[in-house]
Amino acid sequence: MKRIKHLGILALMALLLASCSVHVKSHGNNDVPPGQMKKVTGSKSAKPYAPGQQKKHAKKHKN
Repeated sequence: MKRIKHLGILALMALLLASCSVHVKSHGNNDVPPGQMKKVTGSKSAKPYAPGQQKKHAKKHKN
């Protein structure tokens, strides 16, 4: 009976460890150059997609 209990616990632990996954946070545009992102979205300007412009747009939306 102890052996079955130990095997069940071991199997449960193995399932829990196997189900762990790592989530990587992306920058939003997946390292696509601003000009290419402009083409994809159909925007008239690449300025909102440039890395230096992201802070400016983020500050506007905060209250």
